[in-house]
Amino acid sequence: MVVKYRSVQNRSTYKYRPVHNDEDHGDICTEGYACCMGDSRRAVMGRPREFDTDQALESAMRVFWARGYEAASLAELTAAMGITKTSMYAAFGNKEELFRKALQRYGAGPAAYAMRALGEPTARAVAVAFLRGAVRTTTPPGGPTGCLTVQGALASSDDGRPVHDLLVDWRNDAGVRLEERFRRAVAEGDLPPGADPRRLARFIMTMGFGVAVQAANGLGPAELDEIVDTALLAWPS
Repeated sequence: MVVKYRSVQNRSTYKYRPVHNDEDHGDICTEGYACCMGDSRRAVMGRPREFDTDQALESAMRVFWARGYEAASLAELTAAMGITKTSMYAAFGNKEELFRKALQRYGAGPAAYAMRALGEPTARAVAVAFLRGAVRTTTPPGGPTGCLTVQGALASSDDGRPVHDLLVDWRNDAGVRLEERFRRAVAEGDLPPGADPRRLARFIMTMGFGVAVQAANGLGPAELDEIVDTALLAWPS
């Protein structure tokens, strides 16, 4: 989606609003915005800046994935996105809001393996798909290694607390979904009666995020698959 962002100036107050068509809403400023003076005076000073919001968000997601929330500076983000800070705020909000949008994109894209795994026919197949998916996602060719939800959680200051809490909730939700799936497997006789769905879910989540940490440390897919093979030896039969 390509969006033009223009600002409206009324004396000393600036307001930014998106323009979705090519109608003339005022003259063009050097920052790529339409400026409408309160006294109706106009001065053409440039052209509106256009950018692909979808691609910009993809680039921001990759910066957060590689650097984490706090380590990713606005300068790095806007450089990767190919836009100014003003355009970023107008299109995505502040840094925290941008991260939330990037996390949604990550969950629907690279990390979608977790939801797909829940649809496997057996509990063991769910565990295998989840862990193999973690390996593939945390070691993408030419992309950031590790997991955005692990890297992003490396936030320790008060400013980063909302993001830290957001990621804790994100991971807890994934664990709850796994537990519910394994509980259903016990009820259906797929898992033995003595199997503990909560412990199994925590085990798989711990292994999955352990894979992400090791991937960020430089282990490749083959080595991580060996770790997954070893972990699955503990699966109840």
